[in-house]
Amino acid sequence: MVIRILLGVVIGGALGAVMGYFGKCASGTCPLTSTPLNGAIYGAVVGLILAFVTR
Repeated sequence: MVIRILLGVVIGGALGAVMGYFGKCASGTCPLTSTPLNGAIYGAVVGLILAFVTR
């Protein structure tokens, strides 16, 4: 259970950081992906939610 949660957070954070890096907004109006850090936080939260939902 703990390993699945950690994997969800790590994988989600990594994918979110990549999404934030390549999906930067020129205007900065996209708060979720405006920086790699914001994308990583968003991805980690989504990964955590998916880890809890899936069995």
